[in-house]
Amino acid sequence: MEYLTSTSKEVSELFTCYYGDQKTELSKASYYLLEAEGKRLRPAMFKLAAESVTPGSSNQIMSGALAVEVTHTFTLVHDDIMDDDSLRRGRPTVHVVWNEPTAILAGDVLFARAFVLLADANADPSRKVEAVRILGKASEDICEGQQSDMAFEARDDVSADEYLEMVRKKTGVLYGTAGALGALLAGASPEVVSAFMTFGEHLGIAFQIQDDIIDLTRETAVSGKDQASDIREGKQTLIAIRAREKGIDLTPYQRNLSSDEIQEIITLLTEAGIIADITAEAQAYIDSGVACLSILPDSQEKELLLDVAQFFIQRAY
Repeated sequence: MEYLTSTSKEVSELFTCYYGDQKTELSKASYYLLEAEGKRLRPAMFKLAAESVTPGSSNQIMSGALAVEVTHTFTLVHDDIMDDDSLRRGRPTVHVVWNEPTAILAGDVLFARAFVLLADANADPSRKVEAVRILGKASEDICEGQQSDMAFEARDDVSADEYLEMVRKKTGVLYGTAGALGALLAGASPEVVSAFMTFGEHLGIAFQIQDDIIDLTRETAVSGKDQASDIREGKQTLIAIRAREKGIDLTPYQRNLSSDEIQEIITLLTEAGIIADITAEAQAYIDSGVACLSILPDSQEKELLLDVAQFFIQRAY
């Protein structure tokens, strides 16, 4: 947590240097969510990957870490519009503060900035070209994942494999890209870059599975999220899919739920072994991701990467 906190502070200071002087409404809207901070897990992944490959290299290429974070933020701005969400990171969403057209443009600005930031990295030009390719492909995958997620809302037969592939694209790919870009720009071999991509993808899948568990089992005061909203909205999460596979019908709970009713659902799924099974699935993804890092020599950064991996499934928010 100490490392994540210090990295978050570093990233925030860099964003202030790059974008803190907003002169137009669009620049203000683009900076709005960056200023709100967040966990900054992707920049931390980038920095740790770079340092594990070439100690001291991250200072020269931190604009690459910013590129990953602004890409993530662009997706949040657009997701909030599509989902008509009114809050993000405890603040009104961009389209609520301004309007939908401005929010769409703000997301587009962030997306464009990502590639400018990659170009600013002090790294070998051929590696920066490859970095652009990786981030461009990741952005395409994220959009595909979001489309699948929205399409699933109209279905009640989504398979676990379909769900996990959607999560890999929507969430896992950008974590993988963060590690891969950090390693690539720091001078890593293709094998190490590939290992970081797989590591991050698997951690991202586990992160989303843990999010599904948190949504149901953690009270709003702890998680900061509307408890059991996935169940209430009938979302095709891994919890809902595994419940359906065991013959448990959750559709009667697609309504406003009391605290007692939420506890009833938790008890039902716990007794059926579903919560334990899903927790084990998340741990399996963490374990397989961690195995990819065996290619790295031992270092403090490698140990921190392993700690981050466990944080992904041990967090309560």
